[in-house]
Amino acid sequence: MNKTLGNIKVIELAQYISGPFCGMLLAGLGANVTKIESPEKGDISRRCGPFPDDIPHTDRSGLFHYLNRNKKGITLDVLKSTGRQIFIELLKDADVLIEDLPPHLAKELKLDFATLREINPKLNVISITPFGQTGPYRDYKAYAINASAMGGMSSIVGDPKREPLTPPFSMGNFQTGVIASNAIMSALMADIKINRGQHIDISEAESWSIFHTGNVVSAFVYGGRKRTRSGHRTFAPYPYTLLPCKDGYISMIALRGSEWKRFLEIMGDGKIPEWYASDERFKDRAKAGREHSEVLDNLLSPWLMSHTREEIFNKCREKHVPFMPVRNMDEVVNCEHLNKREYFDTIKLTGTNGFKCPGAPVRFSQSHWELNDTAPALSAHNHEVFCEELGYSKEELVQLRRTGTI
Repeated sequence: MNKTLGNIKVIELAQYISGPFCGMLLAGLGANVTKIESPEKGDISRRCGPFPDDIPHTDRSGLFHYLNRNKKGITLDVLKSTGRQIFIELLKDADVLIEDLPPHLAKELKLDFATLREINPKLNVISITPFGQTGPYRDYKAYAINASAMGGMSSIVGDPKREPLTPPFSMGNFQTGVIASNAIMSALMADIKINRGQHIDISEAESWSIFHTGNVVSAFVYGGRKRTRSGHRTFAPYPYTLLPCKDGYISMIALRGSEWKRFLEIMGDGKIPEWYASDERFKDRAKAGREHSEVLDNLLSPWLMSHTREEIFNKCREKHVPFMPVRNMDEVVNCEHLNKREYFDTIKLTGTNGFKCPGAPVRFSQSHWELNDTAPALSAHNHEVFCEELGYSKEELVQLRRTGTI
């Protein structure tokens, strides 16, 4: 197993995607991650599909298995006083706590950073909430669609003549998880110098904003320009778009004039087509993209519709033009390039042949990303953690179950 973070103990009191994805990234680097779930229902992602044969089961959710590999799993109700006492015991020698409690609840339960640092001064607490630990929205409940709306992402997704669109499935949650894992690594590095833990405040709405609307916000602040929805285009010189071809769609981008010239020569069998060379509207590509993009789309269409995605891709690749087929999920999973790089992992699930899921997001020359262990069944490691690590007896464990604490 990868030992890059092998001496780092992480407690994860978070559910659904943002926090668990952060924990998964750390687990892939060897951190010892213990996931805490509520005793009755567990993580909400256990009730989210996909499921084998579309039959829901708390231990067979594809989403849960993807996000929680290489983790120990325990159940613990921190709303109960006994549960909080046990939780504190777990934190006494921990390096990192990933939590997503509403700020007011964390303070009420005395699980806020100010309290926890008195128990373990070296503990790094990363709090992931929809709107952060401060501000008027700090205790508002929200999901990915709300965070994307608050962060400005929804306002710039979709066709300019239609309503805003919902961004792809929980994309902001995954991005929040990436930011959180990076923040933890920075805090662990800082701990070497300052010898104490930190509180890391992460807002999912701000994660959306920094990833997708940073340049849009800057354009408004510095130039007063309000970006509107641009559909399948952007404000770069033409083309920066997706257009239909014979068997699907092709993504087209040519930021350099030389790239665009080479594509036009591909279309014109070695020469720039006369319809383009003689039209004054197309002399300025940026202006052409803003004012005449639909005209250009229609002029390109006959050639595009007479070629398949792979034909266009191969012709463009030969001339160093960065056009790419728009692939569906089946094509992505079976992509020769990704499989040659061994990008996909196969999660083994009892009663199935297993299923592919995204693997290592990074490659190290010396270390290795390893997520070999499947996600834990609900309460799978209760005995190991409570009895073997914390010293509770079997009788005490039974009593904790009876009271609903674990």
